[in-house]
Amino acid sequence: MNYEEGLDYLASLGKFGIRLGMERIEGLLRELGNPEQKIRTVHVTGTNGKGSVTTMIANILLAAGLKVGKFTSPHLVKYNERIELNGRDISDGEFAALLTRVRDAAEHVVQKGVCDQPTEFEILTAMAFLYFAEAAVDYAVIEVGLGGLWDSTNVITPVVSVITNVTLEHQDRLGKDLPHIAMQKGGIIKENVPLVTAAEGEEVLGPLVSIAMLHSAPVYLYGKAFRGEGKTSSMAGQIFTLKAGNNYASDYELKLPGDHQIKNAALAIVAAKLVSKQDDRIGEVALHIGAAHTLWPGRLERIARNPDVILDGAHNPDGARVLRQALDKFYPDKKRTFVFGMMGDKNIPEVAGVLIRPEDVVYTVRADDGPRAAEAADLAKIVGVNAIPMESIKLAYQAALKNNEGVVVVCGSLYLVGNFKKIIL
Repeated sequence: MNYEEGLDYLASLGKFGIRLGMERIEGLLRELGNPEQKIRTVHVTGTNGKGSVTTMIANILLAAGLKVGKFTSPHLVKYNERIELNGRDISDGEFAALLTRVRDAAEHVVQKGVCDQPTEFEILTAMAFLYFAEAAVDYAVIEVGLGGLWDSTNVITPVVSVITNVTLEHQDRLGKDLPHIAMQKGGIIKENVPLVTAAEGEEVLGPLVSIAMLHSAPVYLYGKAFRGEGKTSSMAGQIFTLKAGNNYASDYELKLPGDHQIKNAALAIVAAKLVSKQDDRIGEVALHIGAAHTLWPGRLERIARNPDVILDGAHNPDGARVLRQALDKFYPDKKRTFVFGMMGDKNIPEVAGVLIRPEDVVYTVRADDGPRAAEAADLAKIVGVNAIPMESIKLAYQAALKNNEGVVVVCGSLYLVGNFKKIIL
């Protein structure tokens, strides 16, 4: 397959949807020689922040001079973004060649009756493991796709596990309440592998700590074992002090704005410090350089000034609260105009209620062309009286710029942010 044929093949797998379970990925990886067993990994899950944490851990390891793979999802513009080696996206040619091999292996296991057809995400997961194994990476930092326990990435025994936080999400798949969702996230906890987490609340920590105790996994809890304290903050970045135990306190610089990124950075730095316990190539300098050089597109990403234009893929209530807090902090007296699009299976009323004030102007758009997309007109009805449905992202953005004297926020979905980047940028 060439690259375009590969994209068509991945699109054809969409009909299989999301199917949690390990039979297909395990069968596929066996056919490929179990590449996931040939690499050292760090595993990251959570409701929010896992992409930022994954990227920062990878950057710290890179700053230490190591060969590092990174697997994240979803992508904003191209599938290639999901699979990185030493900070570079996999090339179109490598992507196509790798996908051809994994597709052939998938067809073989299906023909042999080993398992059903692997899903799109399982194919991509297998590609990442194969790519990293053949590149002989020192470490691969792996972001969970959905949940943890039954996610296709959960075939690894990592050096460190990270659970950023646990809030209500994907209740149709992960469970009806916080304890059930925590059990799913806690599925990445492995025997004697340390866990770093900023999860909060007894409903969440109870299950996570119980699983960790069952597996003799040490737990490093944000706010107890370590914490971050902000010193300076702006949309251009911030400085915070990381404190751990009684003896460690060090100032770190971040290019990522928002109070939530202090917590994410603290998680990433502590995870990397735990990796350094068995790899003395990872020193203090790498921690600071990796943190300071991390960017994460589509999350409080400022792409223009006068007016400021911010892209944010927040698509659940907790992500919306983080975005709202940042807007209140950095633009307290500015007029806010939103280009807003959400997927139809998300909690649109709560996200809109958290994020949008009565005085804000909102142009609603379709987040993407998929079957789960919320129509602009339907979305406008949910958002309220000041919402204006628009036919396209381009028209909505033009209107937002024309009628704005403050800040323009493009938000509601990573699909929307990705489409905005394709169309506008």
